[in-house]
This record gives sequence, structure tokens and C-alpha cells, in this order.
Amino acid sequence: MGFDTSGLLPLSDALQGMLEQLACCCDSEQLPLPDALGRVLACDIASPLAVPPFDNSAMDGYAVRLSDLTAGTPLIMAGKAFAGQPYQGEWPTGHCVRIMTGAPVPAGTDAVVMQEETQADGDRITFLVQPEPGQNIRRTGSDIGKGACVLPAGTRLTPREMPLLASLGVATVAVRRPLKVAIFSTGDELKPVGTPLAHGDIYDSNRYGVRAMLARMGCNCLDLGIIPDDPAQLRAAFIRADEEADVLITTGGVSVGEADFTKQLLDELGEIGFWKLAIKPGKPFAFGRLPRAWFFGLPGNPVSAMVTFDQLVQPALAKLAGQRFERPLQLQAVTTEPLKKSPGRLDFQRGILSQGPNGLEVRSTGSQDSAVFSSLSRANCYIVLERERGRVAAGETVTVEPFGGLLL
Repeated sequence: MGFDTSGLLPLSDALQGMLEQLACCCDSEQLPLPDALGRVLACDIASPLAVPPFDNSAMDGYAVRLSDLTAGTPLIMAGKAFAGQPYQGEWPTGHCVRIMTGAPVPAGTDAVVMQEETQADGDRITFLVQPEPGQNIRRTGSDIGKGACVLPAGTRLTPREMPLLASLGVATVAVRRPLKVAIFSTGDELKPVGTPLAHGDIYDSNRYGVRAMLARMGCNCLDLGIIPDDPAQLRAAFIRADEEADVLITTGGVSVGEADFTKQLLDELGEIGFWKLAIKPGKPFAFGRLPRAWFFGLPGNPVSAMVTFDQLVQPALAKLAGQRFERPLQLQAVTTEPLKKSPGRLDFQRGILSQGPNGLEVRSTGSQDSAVFSSLSRANCYIVLERERGRVAAGETVTVEPFGGLLL
């Protein structure tokens, strides 16, 4: 695949190497706005109108012309303007117009004085302040100019974007079709949940984590279940996934000593690189290409599978789906306890981030063994310890990465 696989590959190099090879593979389609939630925009959306579309009042109060205002001299109320019911009458000199929030300001208005800064005596309104020109007036296009790009291509539509598009009158949008991802787990020891375990068996948990993260990303999942360590069944699963999906993700079968079947088969069917990543957990990882589908091989240990998906596979799938992807926010926090760490690998320890009396604090969830999934289920962040960093003492500052959309 064009990578140096000797030694341990830094996470940043692995990610960059993958992303340089990937491009969006999802066609576009037009959908009614209500059906587009969760989908990725295929093209920029330009505003068909200015927002606001007319000068309007930002307050309940009175529209005035500055030339009519004289300190202590009341103005006569000429009429009223409401949202959806503009003032239509004449506006004589020495008069003001009662106006409500959102109503179009009458032609000639210089300012709107909020009602709390006035005194009313019937139709005679005395103004207690001298307003500035343009005060409390929302000007046409001050939020969005007509033709301005409001959402760029690659935006995944969430409940934040839906009302924005509706406010612009956008009825249909061009979106990418969902990425189709096939998944299966490998291992004779794996058994489906809900079935009894024999001695030496364990339940297949990784597929449930991967499926959940794929659902969060809006992918369509083809779940091929558990495939035993049998060359014929593995071959059939790989071929089916390649024929029916854009991507295949497997868990297990990629670490030293257990990858013989998988490596031999993948070398025959496609072009796959087996890597040793300089991260913990998650050192074994595979990436490459089948005849038509991309392939990601995750480690079998549950935490390793989740971490490598979150850090490597998520941005790769986003690019294949045409989605703009931003790296997670990282913050600085003080540890409340010592953390075990040996130099050599970038370590994603699981932590609990909280607000302390002097700022952000973080503590470990306990055992950081890659097979202990409870350490991830109790966490709300990664404690990201640099590759060359060693043991961390209580009170030291560390980088933390709060869990985002996939792991919330």
C-alpha cells in the first residue's frame, strides 16, 4: 500500500496515508427536506433570499424619525405595525408608529425606541432617551445575504441545520447516499449473545460497538455475523462483502500469530497492509483494498476495536461518505491521581473528566487493559498521553479528548 510497515507506525502517519488514498464514493440524490436528516450535503447550499428579507424591528416599541424627536415633546401615535401586518397608513411629521418585534419598519424609520424607554398618555408618546440611528432595527440581509453559502458540501444535516434550511424556503436538498458498510467478527471462540457459553467461549461484543458507531455516522450496515476460522467461510464472507458494500470492517484476526488465514486470503483477493501502530490500545490494524470495497481490520480486543474505529476508521469513512470531518476537541486538565505509562506508544487511556475548584480535572477509570470494556463504558474522555511520555504523577497537566458523537 506504499507504507513503511517496519517497526511501529505513528497514528498520524497511518491516518494521513489512508486519507490520501480515499475519495468520496457515494452518489447524490435529491430528497425532500424532512427526509434528509442525518444525510450529507452533496453540494453547497446558497441562500435563495436575504435574511431578514426586510428591515424589521428587534423590539416592541415605537418607530421614529430622528428629525421628529425633541426632548420632552411627545409624538402622536399614527398607527400600529405587527409581524405579518405592516403599517400601511400615512406617517405625518410629528408622529410615531407603534411596532412589535419582527414587524417591517415603515419607510423612513431611523430607529425603534423600546417601549420601556417611553411614557404613553393615550396616543401621546414621550421618549425618555435619544436613540442612535439604526437602533433596534434588523437590516435586510444582516444575517444572511442573498446568494451567500449557508451550508457547505459535506455538512451532515442535524437538528441544528434543518430549521435553518426551512427558514430559507429550501424544500429539497442534494445529499449523498449512505455509505454501505459490511461487518463481521472472526473467531471460533465467539458466540452470539443470548446463547449459552461453553468452556472457553466468549460473547461477540465488538460487532455491537461497531454497528452502533456506524449508525451514529448514518451508514447502512450489512451485518454478516460471526465467521469461524475457516478459509472457505472467510472467503465467502469477504467476496459477499466486496460485492454488496463500499467498505468491509472486520474485528479480530489481524494480530501476530492469528492473521495467517486472513492475511493469505486478503493478499489473494486484494491489496492489504498489516500494520503495527504506535498506539495503545490498538497496535494491530489492517487497511487496504479489495477488488471494489475498502477494508479495515480492527483488533479483536474490545477496547482496541473501539479506539481504532474512533481514531482511524471514523475519519476514513467520513471521507468516503463525502462528509467534512473535524478532529475532536482536545483540552488540558490536571490529573488527580498517578497514571501508569511507558514510553513508546501514543496512549489513549480512559478517563473521567470533571470540573474541579481550579479548573478541569481528570482521573482514570481503573484498569486500562484492552480487554476490560468496563473501563470505556465508565469513561467520558480519552486521556491522550504522548508517545514518548512516561509515568504521570498526580497534579501533572495532560491532554484530554472528550468523547464526541460516536462514543457519547
